Amino acid sequence: MDLSAELSEFLRSRRARLKPEDVGLPDYGRHRRVPGLRREELAQLAGVSVAYYTRLEQGNGRNVSMEVLDSIARALRLTDSERAHLTHLAKPTAKKKHHRATIARPQQVRPGLRQLLDSMETVPAFVVGRRLDILAWNRMARALIGDFATWEPRERNMARMLFLDPNSRDLYIDWDCKATETVSVLRLYAGCYPEDPALLELVGELSVRSEEFRSLWAAHTVADKGHGSKRLRHPLVGEMTLQYESLRVAGPDPDLMLVTYHAEPGTASADALRLLAQWGVDEPAVR
Repeated sequence: MDLSAELSEFLRSRRARLKPEDVGLPDYGRHRRVPGLRREELAQLAGVSVAYYTRLEQGNGRNVSMEVLDSIARALRLTDSERAHLTHLAKPTAKKKHHRATIARPQQVRPGLRQLLDSMETVPAFVVGRRLDILAWNRMARALIGDFATWEPRERNMARMLFLDPNSRDLYIDWDCKATETVSVLRLYAGCYPEDPALLELVGELSVRSEEFRSLWAAHTVADKGHGSKRLRHPLVGEMTLQYESLRVAGPDPDLMLVTYHAEPGTASADALRLLAQWGVDEPAVR
């Protein structure tokens, strides 16, 4: 991935989303020739020269200090994830050697974590890696999202499932929101690991095969996996509103995430989840 081009496009996209009134500047309406803030306006807000900011937006992040990056992040009103992404793009050499070693090691789920998954008998749970590969799961996750055990290993990927499997549009009622969230997480990973060949291959494949992915990727949205609610339409138990949590797994691999789903007690969704728990109850939960 060309980090200079990524840095340039990311800064342009974040500047374009800000309106003058958002930052207390006058809006001259139709007399403005560009969407969002002008470069000189952003530079003024960040306390840097126009020439300096222009070089950075053109992809030249050499020798930029963290203080300047923090000032620009504040001026652009970046989220924590966007701020981290900006740092990865502008100062990629700081952890380059470490990242190469990380990419070379296959991601693995330790036995204790697999045992934890299997013990969660009424909670759909699975572990994803840095490319949103589905690395481990329990029986309830299979019942809720898909029978991962029957999928080819290469297909066990949340992004590939979402954009290439038509059934995902039936499962996720708010598919557009889920798609944006998924692409935003992949973009964050791509900024952390720009030399990961498997990640670049995944992005390339999805860009070729899915117009929607291509459009979302071009928007340069960035986010980490978090928590919230999802509305799902399951073929066996109908519609459910489930809460999800994304928990970073302790250990040597910082990119493993445990994702769980649960329903609020006393709701129809909780009843549906209990009913779903009877699916394949006699089947082994081991992957």
